[in-house]
Amino acid sequence: MLERHELEAFLTLAEELHFGRTAERLHVSTARVSQTIAKLERRIGTALFHRTSRRVELSPLGRQLYDEVRPAWSRITDAVERAVDAGRGVTGLLRVAFTGPAAGQLLIGATQAFRDRHPECEVRIREARPSDVLPWLRAGEVDLALAGHPVREADMATGPVLVREARMLAVPAGHPFTRRRTPLSVGDLARVTVLQAPETAYGPSARTYNEVLTLVGAGEGVCVVGAHVRRYFARPDVEYVLIEDAEPVEWGLVWRADGATARVRAFGEAAAGLVA
Repeated sequence: MLERHELEAFLTLAEELHFGRTAERLHVSTARVSQTIAKLERRIGTALFHRTSRRVELSPLGRQLYDEVRPAWSRITDAVERAVDAGRGVTGLLRVAFTGPAAGQLLIGATQAFRDRHPECEVRIREARPSDVLPWLRAGEVDLALAGHPVREADMATGPVLVREARMLAVPAGHPFTRRRTPLSVGDLARVTVLQAPETAYGPSARTYNEVLTLVGAGEGVCVVGAHVRRYFARPDVEYVLIEDAEPVEWGLVWRADGATARVRAFGEAAAGLVA
């Protein structure tokens, strides 16, 4: 049987593909990681990683071992954490990410409500770009995030929708859409260049609202955004027009499907109670 420190070293190196970063995550020396991996490879009888002076790669057998072991190891560690949570109550540390200032304000309120209920649990809040959310959750850098819904990923779980807001179109100041007498509809977007906005935690998009709105203001195109953008990103070169028949933007909590600890569940309850 493999020992715990061998599994942790193997799984972490398989994710980082860098001995130094692996050592930092495990709080051990680089030499200790190298020795542990070498011992594990001798026990298995073949190389799990291909190493050069410039890079580290999983071998085919290493990739197979990682794919088979990672889900089981996650279930074991999460089961132990849930058992500890059940025995001690909601204590420890909860790391929560948010995307954008509107989500940040909601998260601050939810965090205060959670702390009122569970003062023995520490909460740390981090701002993330939408493209950071899923990688951070998968890597265990945060426990949950307040981000756009839906999230169509099999390894992710979502709580109830906490906020719904209208969709608006960001256009350059003075654009013909701002002078229309009839409401703007989704069909009208076929006549303009639509830029991608960072509304969700998945898919290609601009990295920040400031980035995409700068392009809009320069006349490079238009962008569909949530109504909160008009309030938090007011600019003299950009105007916002309501899209009358568009589906609303939805926001809620997201976490790893195998990471529903007592802390995560309790925070979700606090957030839902705040907006009820």
